[in-house]
Amino acid sequence: MTATPQGWFRIARNGLQLFVRLTPGASKDGIDGIEEGADGRAYLKIRVRAVPEKGRANRALIALLAKRGGVAKSSIKVTSGETHRMKTLLFEGDGKALREAAWRLVQ
Repeated sequence: MTATPQGWFRIARNGLQLFVRLTPGASKDGIDGIEEGADGRAYLKIRVRAVPEKGRANRALIALLAKRGGVAKSSIKVTSGETHRMKTLLFEGDGKALREAAWRLVQ
C-alpha cells in the first residue's frame, strides 16, 4: 500500500462517493490499498475473483465493499464506469457517517 493520497472518496449530497480501480478475474478477492494514477487522481485498488461478465465483477465488488465497510449491499451503487476498470460508487446515506466505513476499507 502506498502513502494515503487524498481524494479517493468524497462526501456527496446523498452519501459518499468512492473511486475504485477494479481488477476482475484475480486469484483472490482483496483491497490492495490507495493508489494515485498518472493523472494525479487517487483511487482504491481492488481485485475480485469474479469475471467481468453480466455484472458479476461489479456484484462481487459491492459485496466486498459492503462486508469490509460494514454497510448494506443495497446501499452501494455503481454510478460511473459500469463496464470499465475505473469506477465511481455511491454509498447512500449520511456521508459524514460513511466516512468511517470508507476508512475501514483500508485498515
